[in-house]
Amino acid sequence: MEFPFDVDALLPERITVLDQHLRPPARRPGTTTPARVDLQQQIMTIVDELGKASAKAQHLPAPITSAARMQSNRHVIYVLKDTSARPAGKGSIIGFLKVGYKKLFVLDDREAHNEVEPLCILDFYIHESLQRHGHGRELFQHMLQKERVEPHQLAIDRPSQKLLKFLNKHYNLETTVPQVNNFVIFEGFFAHQHPPARKLPPKRAEGDIKPYSSSDREFLKVAVEPPWPLNRAPRRATPPAHPPPRSSSLGNSPERGPLRPFVPEQELLRSLRLCPPHPTARLLLATDPGGSPAQRRRTSSLPRSDESRY
Repeated sequence: MEFPFDVDALLPERITVLDQHLRPPARRPGTTTPARVDLQQQIMTIVDELGKASAKAQHLPAPITSAARMQSNRHVIYVLKDTSARPAGKGSIIGFLKVGYKKLFVLDDREAHNEVEPLCILDFYIHESLQRHGHGRELFQHMLQKERVEPHQLAIDRPSQKLLKFLNKHYNLETTVPQVNNFVIFEGFFAHQHPPARKLPPKRAEGDIKPYSSSDREFLKVAVEPPWPLNRAPRRATPPAHPPPRSSSLGNSPERGPLRPFVPEQELLRSLRLCPPHPTARLLLATDPGGSPAQRRRTSSLPRSDESRY
């Protein structure tokens, strides 16, 4: 890529590293020094044009690399220039590689969530006329040495098919670990990293559960059986497997279960006389005027006039 200013003088090294400040690198002695504002503007122009060319090559709707984005993020861009071709004595740019550390949640081979902050490949571009000449490998290898990372430790943001083939050809990165985001990591990513897996919050103690504890809930499920003979009600019949459909009328009252059958007073007293004394029976006899001992004695002392007739 050619520019109207002297790229060779602006970027003295073959590979220049630019951070978010986009400051011009140190110039070689003996060269003229124009206004510093013009130098920074030239660097911003190079970054913007490289971002546009990369977006066009990847068929992206908008550039993901620009001078404004670089100034608002802590990313690093490696710019590779061509020292052999000097059109009009100004030099040209071959391509660039943008990297940066990002906090990600990635899945390992056991599908466990891990919070990591790896070095990410964010944008990579080599001019179409200079591809397959070893320039991409030279630029990528320089970045690995400068950042002191291994290829399998990288995370790649939305890699193109060309980039995946490039990594497979030069670094044997083929097997990927499936992710739910747009980043791609390869087998061996966790070999030298030990990121803490996301832990679930600790389970609350049973005593802190409101409004009832687990023991209270079990107690509420158990029905308290009344004393005999109050518990002589027949068991409910087993409901049918397919209950009849309810009417769709809005005026129907809700269904209710059968009530407990009422025990007649005389039958209850007869049962109490036959059973051993019980605190409940004593209470019922004491409150029943017809069932007191004095009343029973008066009834037994009367002559049986009805029996003499037969």
